[in-house]
Amino acid sequence: MIDRKKRYLNQDAADVALKNSINEATIRKARDYRLKRTRQVLQDNDIAAVLLYDPCNIRYATDTSNMQLWTMHNLSRYCLIFSDGPVILFDYHNCAHLHDEKRLPNGQLTVNEIRPAIVWAYFAAGERAPEQAMRWGADIASLMQQYGGGNKRLAIDICEQLGIAQLNKHGIETLSGMEYMEHARGIKSAEELQLMQWTITVCQKGMERMWDHCEPGISENELWAHLHFENIRNGGEWIETRILTAGERTNPWMRESSDAMIQKGDIVSFDTDLIGPYGYCADISRAWIAGHEKPTSTQQDIYDIAMEHITYNMGLLKDGLAFHDFVDRSWKLPERFAPNRYSCSVHGVGLADEYPCIYHPQDHNKVGYNGHFQENMVVCVESYTGGVGEKEGVKLEQQVRITKTGVELLSDFAIGSFN
Repeated sequence: MIDRKKRYLNQDAADVALKNSINEATIRKARDYRLKRTRQVLQDNDIAAVLLYDPCNIRYATDTSNMQLWTMHNLSRYCLIFSDGPVILFDYHNCAHLHDEKRLPNGQLTVNEIRPAIVWAYFAAGERAPEQAMRWGADIASLMQQYGGGNKRLAIDICEQLGIAQLNKHGIETLSGMEYMEHARGIKSAEELQLMQWTITVCQKGMERMWDHCEPGISENELWAHLHFENIRNGGEWIETRILTAGERTNPWMRESSDAMIQKGDIVSFDTDLIGPYGYCADISRAWIAGHEKPTSTQQDIYDIAMEHITYNMGLLKDGLAFHDFVDRSWKLPERFAPNRYSCSVHGVGLADEYPCIYHPQDHNKVGYNGHFQENMVVCVESYTGGVGEKEGVKLEQQVRITKTGVELLSDFAIGSFN
């Protein structure tokens, strides 16, 4: 086994300083900024309130969380935020105590009132779903009348037609809340960047652990577990995918980890998709050689092309650059890699993957859209190089902050060679 210091076992001075710099004031400023951004986008679009079911949106606007993954597919928790009025959180049965500010070190000060949720999803309500939806719709309509100031425009991020119909019966105009929340979440404050940087630090500790344990004979699943270990022990939350593969399983991309054994000399490549401390995302991809062997000339070639791809594209990014101008100027994948290209070349990131999503030149006319990169957006720059019929592929991804004149790298985990 390669003789390396287990750096992930001990925080270095820079890591300790970063962790210690995050205090109650930091969290409160981030929380206040995010609620202000949410309300500002409502006010700018003459919307009385936004009704949120997506746990990431609720976390962004209120800094509350509860069973985040479970409530992504069981719509049992929602939040109503008025542009000029209260924030009312409707939480799962008997969960109000989770947000008692006296029990939490950084009290959830953005929430004015906590009520039990009226759940009309079929899992919970069965054939009584229409009845429960009527109760829910009447409740929301009553609050809109009380706090909306006569404005009946309500943005909703996730809602089945049954619920929309109930709101419409009460004269409420419903709009796409996801659109407004994506734009609100796009520009990060200094405190948000500080919280995100700590998640990236935790993620990189997990990547170091993976590097140290990446020896022939370990399974993909076992290697992947080392990333989870560092995330959870440092207060992280979950990992959105489990995309780690080795050898021939790296091409084409998007397979998830399995019990396949990693062999000496295999390319091992992964995409972290990690939701860490404070709910922020570290979305970083790396590739290396199992057993820390010297790469073959073919392996080095596809790695170098992936590096050229993301390095060139990072060099284009800056405040004010139009999405379509970026696409026009972006690096063009060699034809051998185009059929297996990654789904996008750049995407936003915050509490999860976020707006915008910038496509490859050959896809932009079909699915691309207008917009501009802005200072303090955080984006991930992507590349995958795996030729059709070739043995292996390389996935690289770098997380960066958009600045006035370029980008700031947020991850310093070794990139530029396999080792």
